[in-house]
Amino acid sequence: MPMGKFGGISWSHPLGIEPGIGHDLLARLIFGARISFFVALITTVLSIAIGVVAGILMGFFRGRVDSTIGRFIDFLLAFPSFFMIIALSLPMVQRLEKSGIAEGNSARMLYLVVILICFGWPYLARVIRSQVLSIRERDYVMAARALGASNSRIIFKEILPNLWSIVIVYFSLSLPGYLTAEAVFSFLGLGIQPPDASWGLLISDSIKYVMNEPTYFFITTTSLVFVVLTFNLLGDAVRDALDPKSEAT
Repeated sequence: MPMGKFGGISWSHPLGIEPGIGHDLLARLIFGARISFFVALITTVLSIAIGVVAGILMGFFRGRVDSTIGRFIDFLLAFPSFFMIIALSLPMVQRLEKSGIAEGNSARMLYLVVILICFGWPYLARVIRSQVLSIRERDYVMAARALGASNSRIIFKEILPNLWSIVIVYFSLSLPGYLTAEAVFSFLGLGIQPPDASWGLLISDSIKYVMNEPTYFFITTTSLVFVVLTFNLLGDAVRDALDPKSEAT
């Protein structure tokens, strides 16, 4: 156990020492943040990219394209994503390792990224679809079509620029969500495993010492709560900045 009060907090160790192995807790939090933020950032960016493309295709072309992608989204949303991630974790990670694509924690990270993307993009796709259905009927889009603009020009020049506010707000709100998801699955033993570190692992490890050294548990959980709260407040600020009318409502 750490020497001194509050988990061994001192000038040399501002957040104390990790019980059991004696590592500096601040260093472990920073090291774990790299992995947690990497998974959250990759998942958020790819989910947004797929969701925007699918939403534009559904809203702009409508008809058979809209029906086909829409039914696929309904199929994905019918699955309980949390239980699917848990059930498929062991066999999929083993398959990735046997195929030589990734090994150990790299395979677990790849699995989490892929499975979270699969269940993450449909929500944004539906939002983008509804916006595109509205935008495509506006006067400037009709004028561009009357002047002979191609579908690709209308999408990239007239529709896509009007979707950036939604994408930015969704990014700022999704990143903390995926950060929390990675921590939860690592906490449950489905994500990053020792000797690497993530915030979920640190919280899981702190539970063993919560009675004798509550400072360890308090610091690790508060760090995650603080980061998630910061991004949520940032998302609200960005939404208000991009849509001033929301302040009045």
